[in-house]
Amino acid sequence: MASLRKLTRSPWFVKAAGIAAAQYLRLVWHTTRFAVEPPDALERIPKHAPLILAFWHGQHFLTPFVKPDQLRAKVLISRHRDGEINAIAAERLGIETIRGSGSHGSDFATKGGVFGFNALVRALQDGYNVAMTADVPKVSRVAGLGIVKIAQVSGRPIYPVAIATRRRIVLDNWDRTTVNLPFGRGAGVAGAPIHVPADADAGTLELARRAVEEALNAATARAYELADGAAGDKARG
Repeated sequence: MASLRKLTRSPWFVKAAGIAAAQYLRLVWHTTRFAVEPPDALERIPKHAPLILAFWHGQHFLTPFVKPDQLRAKVLISRHRDGEINAIAAERLGIETIRGSGSHGSDFATKGGVFGFNALVRALQDGYNVAMTADVPKVSRVAGLGIVKIAQVSGRPIYPVAIATRRRIVLDNWDRTTVNLPFGRGAGVAGAPIHVPADADAGTLELARRAVEEALNAATARAYELADGAAGDKARG
């Protein structure tokens, strides 16, 4: 067991796993028949760019493919060792990475959260779109204030999105990580951009946080409804 653990932590294994993950996601994307709602969802991205692309943790694997070719994008990925594979995969798919914490709680400053926050704001100021999960770590589908504060400081809108596939494996973990499978039907759904005023007080920030949470829940539910079809299974990732 110790030797297996050592193997999976080796740099060459991590790199190979990241490359393989990127190739697999390309296979899923190119072999899935996607419906998009609203129909101009992808065309809206350049109109609102630079923007903050928001999604739920565990539902994020196909989000690199919504980036228009002409735009630059960065994604926030945890500094944890397991995040290294995700970072390699993202970079292979044309997304630059910011390594930092997604913490939104009292431990924000102790987990690389300040670095991640500042790096995301700078990226937006430099014209990059940024992508990040909206939920509080280890608390599935409860939006944190971090993404709302980034929108407030940067002045850029939050764009809630969800991507689902009919063929999938849903893991029994805290974020219900969904492994998308190829050769099926899929759907991408985007909500309306959410703007946060620069002078927002605590009450306004909380309203914005709830708006992000509700928009992501609605987009996720609709994406699975479209992917599964009217007579499809009732499972939700």
